[in-house]
Amino acid sequence: MLTVSREELDGYIGKDLPPSDWLLIDQQQINAFADATLDHQFIHVDPDKAALTPFGSTIAHGYLTLSLVSYFLGECGIAPRNVQMAVNYGTDKVRFLEPVKVNNEIRCVARLLAVREKRPGHVLLTTRMTIEIKGSETPALMADILSLFVCGQ
Repeated sequence: MLTVSREELDGYIGKDLPPSDWLLIDQQQINAFADATLDHQFIHVDPDKAALTPFGSTIAHGYLTLSLVSYFLGECGIAPRNVQMAVNYGTDKVRFLEPVKVNNEIRCVARLLAVREKRPGHVLLTTRMTIEIKGSETPALMADILSLFVCGQ
């Protein structure tokens, strides 16, 4: 994660940050997510049945891909210096554009959209997270993520 002074944050608004590394999404991770969320729809967990669908294989849950935004924020996001605590403040917009098939690799490109001082030392960032699929022109998802940073002196 890129860290800059509070004064420098505004200079990053509207700019893409360097992308994260690629991350492999395998069947074991998809199955673990299915177990954690109790969502065992065949398209996610049954390779034989999923092979007969238009996707040709199992696909990751959209919410699995969305849940990786927290990981990717740490990899390619931006934050003010002197952070004492960071919290997920919400999501303004999420669009699932392309399914992530088993054994696809994904990465994220972050773009800072807005910086707002909620109160002294509390900085709210809105970051557009675009999850790309290696070899695909269409991203898996785009989401505008809100992160609240509590900064010390």
